[in-house]
Amino acid sequence: MARVLQLTDVSVVRGGNPILDHVSWTVNDDERWVILGPNGAGKTTLLQVASAMIHPSSGEAQVLDDTLGKTDLFELRPRIGFASTALARRIPATETVLDVVLTAAYAVTGRWNESYDEIDTRRARRVLAEWKLDALADRRFGDLSDGEQKRVQIARSVMTDPELLLLDEPAASLDLGAREELLQILGGYASAPTAPAIIMVTHHVEEIPLGFSHALILGKGAVRAAGPIAEVITAEILGDAFSMTLIVDEHDGRFTARSA
Repeated sequence: MARVLQLTDVSVVRGGNPILDHVSWTVNDDERWVILGPNGAGKTTLLQVASAMIHPSSGEAQVLDDTLGKTDLFELRPRIGFASTALARRIPATETVLDVVLTAAYAVTGRWNESYDEIDTRRARRVLAEWKLDALADRRFGDLSDGEQKRVQIARSVMTDPELLLLDEPAASLDLGAREELLQILGGYASAPTAPAIIMVTHHVEEIPLGFSHALILGKGAVRAAGPIAEVITAEILGDAFSMTLIVDEHDGRFTARSA
């Protein structure tokens, strides 16, 4: 077991307002974390720190044993897989699915004059098959459904075999069928012993896949609870975070929540 993320008293302040407020948190390489909390709780900002996209205003953030502010980000960032809607907006609509995944090798979002080895192409096609996208390899990214685009984003994020995988609301906006298809594949991936440490942000407990081991609840930029998922995804803890009375159920590793 190795530590992949260590935040110590981390704060992020914007315009005098704390977005993250003295967050301390440790993630190990055999853990799969889900982050929940109300809108404005700081979930996406926490992922941005973990992905080395932003530095803390105070405190210390160690990502893959490198301390932000004291390391070469160009060497660190390729070791981190990151899938988000913001990143998807930078992908040209005319890019083929194969090239969307392949260009992750150069950390670019559109193919230009890069030179790829045959091993890169074989790797990209293997990843597409793992995420049930091989039949779409020659389709244009902009022509895909939301569910297909979400899976392409994740396939791209694992193309480089990252040591840490970050997913920002991967099931957002999907219909029931597309959501369940994505969660089934993601759950299988998360359950594999060879998978990297995973941190996923979501708004809904119904979107937590099987195979996730831990949960962190944020509220107003501060950690409200963190630990094994069965101890954190409870009516009491979630009700406190969302300021309402909730009923939370678990069945075969999947959660549901509703107002009481």
